[in-house]
Amino acid sequence: MQDGVVLQNGPDKRDNNDSKGDRMGYLRKYWKKYWKGFVVAVIFLSVEAMADLLEPTIMSKIIDKAVAHADIPLIEKYGALMLLVTFIGAAGACVRNVLSVSVSQNFAMDLRLDLYKKIQGFSFDNIDRFGNASLITRLTNDVTRLQTFANGMMRMMLKAPLVGIGSIIVAVHLNPRLSIMVAIIPIIALIIVMNMRISYPYFRKVQAALDRVNMSMQEYLSGIRVVKVFNRFAFEQERFHRNNENLSGLSTAAAKVTSFFGPMTGLTLNAGIVAVLWFGGVGVSKGNMQVGSIIAFTNYMMQILFALMIVNNAFNMLVRAKASAERIGDVMKEKSSMLFFSEKTLPLERNKGMTMKGHVTFQDVSFSYHKSGEKAAPALKSVNLDIRPGETVGIIGPIGSGKTTLINLIPRFYDPDEGEVLIDERNVKEYHEDELRRRIAIVPQKTLLFSGTIKENILWGNKEAAGKEMVEAAKVAQADDFIRKTPNGYDAIIGQGGVNFSGGQKQRIAIARA
Repeated sequence: MQDGVVLQNGPDKRDNNDSKGDRMGYLRKYWKKYWKGFVVAVIFLSVEAMADLLEPTIMSKIIDKAVAHADIPLIEKYGALMLLVTFIGAAGACVRNVLSVSVSQNFAMDLRLDLYKKIQGFSFDNIDRFGNASLITRLTNDVTRLQTFANGMMRMMLKAPLVGIGSIIVAVHLNPRLSIMVAIIPIIALIIVMNMRISYPYFRKVQAALDRVNMSMQEYLSGIRVVKVFNRFAFEQERFHRNNENLSGLSTAAAKVTSFFGPMTGLTLNAGIVAVLWFGGVGVSKGNMQVGSIIAFTNYMMQILFALMIVNNAFNMLVRAKASAERIGDVMKEKSSMLFFSEKTLPLERNKGMTMKGHVTFQDVSFSYHKSGEKAAPALKSVNLDIRPGETVGIIGPIGSGKTTLINLIPRFYDPDEGEVLIDERNVKEYHEDELRRRIAIVPQKTLLFSGTIKENILWGNKEAAGKEMVEAAKVAQADDFIRKTPNGYDAIIGQGGVNFSGGQKQRIAIARA
């Protein structure tokens, strides 16, 4: 059965908001919404960091002033103080954890919803350019990466520089003679910068490879019946294996790069700690330094090591998040290739009061599909049609002659490259999107039914229709008989894609929906 088109009344709402600015400018919206929760989380994180910084100093006091002189009351006093500081730090960590999870989850929820709305506003040209699999990856995997990064920022990433810088300041104040050891910090900073610059391109390639794996899986599942009919399992397995192997290779390469810089950072700082213990031991033996200050200084060096390792991991996460943010930004800043507003477009209020007679005219229409910026051979060339209201027109021709393409130009799924498509002697570009498409119904050759009941699927055509209207539509489509014979009738559940109905039955339900 060929594609059919009917002029009718029926709702169809879309969101067509275009993002502006640079590739990551869209994130400002979420910062304005969630900055207060972010700042509060950072405040409690700072409380936790201050508690971590105080503990080694208190420990040095216990060793040098209390334990060295066997002063039990002083040991109890400093011990109680350490317990209090630890409790305050733990309380700050608990509140920070709750806030970080709440903010990051809500941020991801809003971003995912806005991205979904943006994709809904795309024309077929936009969707073809990105590809279904890539859009799904951006909506799921890339958003999750940003969520993980936002959560990590409030949990550990901002704590690391606070603890690191604080440890350097306190360590230098505690023992200036050993402060020369902090000279290794610029070396570690250089290693981290090199890590970020080298590994970033790898993670962009990893995300692109993941797109290809998802596309292979999506195409196999959607065309599984064709695969079975032609027994092409080996071909599909080989294709998936190539894409999967490519993803694995790129992921391994990225992991190798990042795994090199982590140990380099640890080696550099551990060398500094060994030097502290060496020079500190010499100082203690000469009576120039106290054991407690050496232990405290070593603890601060360990905290600096911990902070730098976190910073190194944070930069790895930043590289991944940046790649994902830019991929999402590419979608957010994409402008729909099909604009529904011009100087000639009637306001929505006047559109609603308008009655369409259904006079469809094609004037010298030519159209070619575009993929990846390249123009294919014309699907339609210099087509002229004049279909009067009430006429029934059958368009026949061989495969690839442009029958479906012709239909898709009427509701503006695509715009012609040349010529005009008119409804009631008015260019379809001048109609408001809602009012154009709510009067047009299409029954595609490849029938698509949604998961849910038969009733829900038919009412997609008009959600406000009464039960009597729904049954009448089913009778016109010659679907009422087999629906009533189905267990639960109109409340029968349709499996994914309509797998529990035959091709003819699915098409009848689709006609009733139209």
